[in-house]
Amino acid sequence: MIGTYAAVLAVCGSSLALGQAALALCGVRRWSWLAPAVGLALLCAICWATVRMPGEGLVSAVVVLLLVVVAAASLAGRVQGGGEALRAGAPVAIGALLAASLPFAAEGHFGILGTGFNPDMSQHLLATDRLAGGESSQLLVQGYPLGPHSVVVALSKGLGIGIVQGFSGLTIAAAVLAPLTALTAFADHPPWRRTAAALLVGLPYLVASYYAQGAFKEVVQALFVLAFVLALRESTRTWQDLPLRFVPAAIVAMGSVYTYSFPGLIWLGAIAVIWTAAEWARSKSTSPAGLRAMSLAAVVFLVGVLPELGRMLDFKQFETFDPSGPGLGNLFGQISPFTALGIWPSGDFRLAPGDGAVPALVYYLGAAFASVLLVLGVRQGRRNGERAILAGLVSAAALYVAARLGGTPYTAAKALEIAAPLATLTILLPLTWREGVSPAGGAAGGNPHGGGRGASEHMGEPAATGPAGRDTPSLPAVATLVLYLCLAAACSMLAFANAPVGPTSYSPALTGLRPLLASGSTLVLAPESLLSDEHGERYIAWELRGGRVCVKPESVAGGRLPAGIEYVITSGAPARPFDQLTLRERAGPYSVWERRGNVHGPSPCPLIAVRQERAGR
Repeated sequence: MIGTYAAVLAVCGSSLALGQAALALCGVRRWSWLAPAVGLALLCAICWATVRMPGEGLVSAVVVLLLVVVAAASLAGRVQGGGEALRAGAPVAIGALLAASLPFAAEGHFGILGTGFNPDMSQHLLATDRLAGGESSQLLVQGYPLGPHSVVVALSKGLGIGIVQGFSGLTIAAAVLAPLTALTAFADHPPWRRTAAALLVGLPYLVASYYAQGAFKEVVQALFVLAFVLALRESTRTWQDLPLRFVPAAIVAMGSVYTYSFPGLIWLGAIAVIWTAAEWARSKSTSPAGLRAMSLAAVVFLVGVLPELGRMLDFKQFETFDPSGPGLGNLFGQISPFTALGIWPSGDFRLAPGDGAVPALVYYLGAAFASVLLVLGVRQGRRNGERAILAGLVSAAALYVAARLGGTPYTAAKALEIAAPLATLTILLPLTWREGVSPAGGAAGGNPHGGGRGASEHMGEPAATGPAGRDTPSLPAVATLVLYLCLAAACSMLAFANAPVGPTSYSPALTGLRPLLASGSTLVLAPESLLSDEHGERYIAWELRGGRVCVKPESVAGGRLPAGIEYVITSGAPARPFDQLTLRERAGPYSVWERRGNVHGPSPCPLIAVRQERAGR
């Protein structure tokens, strides 16, 4: 627990300091809640640039520490609105931390997130372990983006945090930084609405579901897409006079490359093109100052990602991009697009409506309610000139359709997850209305961002007028907001609570045994606590994929070895588990035993692929 939360604190603190310092260099003098995303993007880029230097990650830790100290010192006493930002951000950060900690509280221990849903974390742990040791790995050779992995290496070398705890801390930190970033859209909204909306935009149902799988890359990429949209939004509002106003968006795009490689740019590029076209259509021209600002941002981006260009080209051969490659992945079929709207009352997003404890009618009623709010949100966004948010939503929808028609269910589901924060933002922004702004349109004292009609008119209700001429929201508008918040928040919490937490430790030695064991059938004897409490069976099976593997508790040891078994793996002290065995080798905490003589009878163990399919059903 201490290691996990130390990692959370380190990542969040570094991201906030680096991000706000970068914004200050761009001319931003007030605190901005885009700092978390900008800082996390810089953190991924810096760690990846330094992790392969001598010292096996120690250089990364030292460089980040020095930069954070310099950033904090440069910001001290120079950032306006710090106290106000702290009051707004503290409840959001605490709420997000509690939500992200729910899986560990429900399971009663810390460990590897998502081992019952998705065994991919074993590959990331192995790649990170080898990266920390200065060794190569399959992911490294394939051009896989390893920015987040290098952050975990820096945590390991700088703070002595284990790799498992580092990944858990990084994933929790991303879940905390996402709602803080969403505060950018709700900065001038009343406190309770601002807090609730930011939490739900940062952690909608599908993001919570991917978090529950331990899919840290998708959680971070969804954060970067949201931040990119909000950075474009700020460029025409509070930053419109800054020569470097597009550089924060360029830094976020750079972080997306180091987290998601070139696929991350597909979302950001589409958003940038649609938003630019919408801005040009509004003004019918582009000022020289605007062109210079875009050019400067493009230069920053290109310089930042140039070292990764060769690896991006290698990554295009990755199996995920092959329509006949991952196929369903860990899914049971196509995911409904309505899951992106936040109201989907299932702890497992992969289940079809009615397959769980909740009747299918409830799913469809929730989806219909959220769909109506989305349509109204789009209409209100057009009236209020929310071109950046609508560009993000249109881009995400188009890319989902493309993935659905030309990709696999696996890639289409990821497209939905990345779209979920934008859909939730589109729904909630007109429902929360700014303080001093009538839900029916117009501001008391003026609206610096433009007028527009608000949530009450959405519902067909006029706004009421309170004391001293203050406009107050109508009852239907408040009821609509509260109902959506409650339903969507309950669905997100259900996803968090259903997250499995696997083993608390990790050793790459088990994966290293695959070449030896692939030719025979292997019986793995594991502690009962690992199998019953930590979802270890799937984890072990994935580590030994490619052969026939049985996983049994240690209590079955003794007597004669079952027929068809050639190898037996035990952990701990090398005590002989069965007769007819000789010790073949020791690998980390494991002992590999080989059967003496010929192996008689067919193998009782399934292939790993068969095991995964059965376990998924």
